[in-house]
Amino acid sequence: MQKIFDFLQIESVGIRILVLIIMTLLVLLVASVTSGITSWVERRVAGRMQSRIGPNRVGPCGFLQWIADALKLFQKEDIIPEGASRVLFRLAPFFGFLEVGVMFSLLPWGKPDWILADFNIGILLFLGFPALAIIGELMAGWGSNNKWSLIGGMRGTAQIISYEIPAAIALLPAILSAQGLSFKALMGTQSWEPWNWFIFHSPFAFVSGFIFFIASLAEANRTPFDLTEAESELVSGYTTEYTGVRFALFILAEYANVYILSAAFTAIFLGGGLLPAMFAPYPIFYFLAFFIKACIVLLFVIWIRWTLLRVRIDQLMVFCWTRLVPIALASFFGEIIYLFFVHAFPIIQQVVSIACFIFGLFILYYLQKRVRFHISLQKLDAEAKQYWVRST
Repeated sequence: MQKIFDFLQIESVGIRILVLIIMTLLVLLVASVTSGITSWVERRVAGRMQSRIGPNRVGPCGFLQWIADALKLFQKEDIIPEGASRVLFRLAPFFGFLEVGVMFSLLPWGKPDWILADFNIGILLFLGFPALAIIGELMAGWGSNNKWSLIGGMRGTAQIISYEIPAAIALLPAILSAQGLSFKALMGTQSWEPWNWFIFHSPFAFVSGFIFFIASLAEANRTPFDLTEAESELVSGYTTEYTGVRFALFILAEYANVYILSAAFTAIFLGGGLLPAMFAPYPIFYFLAFFIKACIVLLFVIWIRWTLLRVRIDQLMVFCWTRLVPIALASFFGEIIYLFFVHAFPIIQQVVSIACFIFGLFILYYLQKRVRFHISLQKLDAEAKQYWVRST
């Protein structure tokens, strides 16, 4: 923000406060639009994966469906259950919305210095502010005076607190390599070449990237870790009693967190929006590169949701404490040893990075083969249905 004040040559305290309010509203507007578009993308992808169309009525390819849904929710009656704690019930949705706004301001949007709130400890803030979502979920569960909501809120609290630990440990190798706790430092140590992205820095960084991704899925309450809203068990979890605008705020925070997850993974492990020097006169390409990478990660998150089954709550906690945490610690200590050898023999770094990059390409090749196989099955199923219709 100080760069904005210096660029606009603003010295008055009152005008600075006004600019802060305007920037806050803009961030929340961008978060809301991003959340709505993400919900439309997920519904379209889910339709394709289930051999149906998905939203296709409002706007081209149903693109305006998220606006129609928002208008509908804003017109719904705001019902507060009898016996609920009115203060807690009313305040709970705004904590998740506030967390989304803060997280958006901490993320880079292309170049390493394209950050609205650039702190030297940006990573620590990024790991700490999800506590606002924890408070909101627990307040919603307790304030609703509903046993299903309370169980959902308690599950969400245990889940987010537990998975914060492997997520934080998984970031330690990146912090060691960058020698800093800011997104600017983490992106500055990478370059535009894929083999110089941090996820290919070493085998331990590769494992840390996947641990961070899995832990972020759990923190965002995404399948297979959506135990807080398990419809088959808890109706709708901590949002069961919510209607109208307050329910819309919970949905907005949920889908905005999907993009935040994707953007954070892109900035830390996939080189952000870094491009060759030839693109320096065209800043928009840096934003587009970052946005495209984040969208690819986002599509992968959606793919996981509509592919995997939901786990049980005991399996969720056991997986965190007996699998992710030990593996994350082993990756951290392995990265320390690896950095010691790289410092002694610099040639090792380039060889290992290229080897990890080739291994990553092999995984992508395997995944696209699975996708093509799934699509071919869908075509065979569609052809079989057409043949059955013709024959009858």
